[in-house]
Amino acid sequence: MPLIPEEPQIHESAQGPRATPATGRTAPTPRPVPGPRPAAPSRPGRHGPVRPTPPVQRAPRDVAKPGPSGPAVPAAAAAAPQIQLIPASVESALDAAEEAVDLLLESGRAPGDVLVITTGPQHPWADHELSFGEASYWAQHDAGDDVFYTDAAVASRAATRSVVVVAVNGGPDTVAATALPLALSRAGALLIVCGDPQRINSVLGAGV
Repeated sequence: MPLIPEEPQIHESAQGPRATPATGRTAPTPRPVPGPRPAAPSRPGRHGPVRPTPPVQRAPRDVAKPGPSGPAVPAAAAAAPQIQLIPASVESALDAAEEAVDLLLESGRAPGDVLVITTGPQHPWADHELSFGEASYWAQHDAGDDVFYTDAAVASRAATRSVVVVAVNGGPDTVAATALPLALSRAGALLIVCGDPQRINSVLGAGV
């Protein structure tokens, strides 16, 4: 009979397997370790907002595409330069041309964009530069760094410039009749004529 009390002792040893669930409790302990890992995916999330920025840059590229089509319009306008008439007497035509040049430069026009043609006495600058010889005189024209003054008799040698100013400061009507159409052909954007409106209109045969 003493064997009967020993059997409950064996059941008491069943408490041993309870220690195994304790070891199972240790398994949840590493579970908090993956907890901090979601913090890592937040970093790629930061790259997410950077991605929308490139599409914003693509938009201006699309806007730049119509840009090249724009210059085609002014190119057509350049074929027909505007004409401006500044009333002036024969004596004051050169001074009026000088004032027109000053206004052009003050408005931001580059000096190399302006050509001045005289139908009468040459501009003092032209006389001074020609004193050093025609080679150096026309070399300055070719350089295109400054306003160039020339006489109507040799204006055909001048190249096209954005603005041409004509001072009808004397000379026969035949000179003006030749100089004005020539100046119009050399003007890329604007032709300014300083002189007597009636004389200019009669020379051109039409109102300016």
